[in-house]
Amino acid sequence: MGLLPSFKLQKLTIYAYADVKRSGRPKGKFEVMYNPTSISMSHQNVFEDLQGINTFGRQARYSYARSESLAVDLVIDGNGVSDFALVRLIEGAKSVSEQIDAFLALSFYMDGEAHEPRFLRLEWGDGVLKHFDCRLDHVDIKYTSFARSGAPLRAELSVTFIADVDEAKQASAISKASPDLSHVRVVRSGDTLPQLCQEIYGSPLHYLRVAQYNRLNHFRDLTPGTTLIFPPLSPPLAS
Repeated sequence: MGLLPSFKLQKLTIYAYADVKRSGRPKGKFEVMYNPTSISMSHQNVFEDLQGINTFGRQARYSYARSESLAVDLVIDGNGVSDFALVRLIEGAKSVSEQIDAFLALSFYMDGEAHEPRFLRLEWGDGVLKHFDCRLDHVDIKYTSFARSGAPLRAELSVTFIADVDEAKQASAISKASPDLSHVRVVRSGDTLPQLCQEIYGSPLHYLRVAQYNRLNHFRDLTPGTTLIFPPLSPPLAS
């Protein structure tokens, strides 16, 4: 018996599910060839720009927090220079193009049942990616080595994932933290009052009260660029 314990190398693995709860067996998985040497995680608060023309600076008003984002670089190598590639060569290796197609099919393309890209879960050891639920935001693919035939032999994928927060937990956190604060939003194209109330209060049911507070006559058709105030839920809204 050896004196030192044996450790199994944990590989970053991406699992795909058809539903947001990520229930049941995953519909597929993608195990990276090389674990990333670094990852970047971004947290961003969004503030409304209320600066007017020929006016002094005004205090930035908090609007909302963007979902956490994760940026990571992945390498797919078909040169057979790694232990991982050697195993795949013995088992019947997939080409670099086939591996990229598998990654895109798993995380980028629309799921036939859900009619949207799949819900992902990243798992890697006991660190920050031990259990990271997310969706693929975008991926940039850079091919860096080619065979004489022109087939790619190595590719670097710059991938950004957006954290997918459980709606029930998010609504609970919002109800505990922010209904007693006023929020200001500038309407963007496609915004609806129930949707904005959902984001701010954790429920779309307050849209009539917000419409009354802002004296909106046609709240079903919000005009982009309009500034709306979402006051505290308690005490009751008052004009």
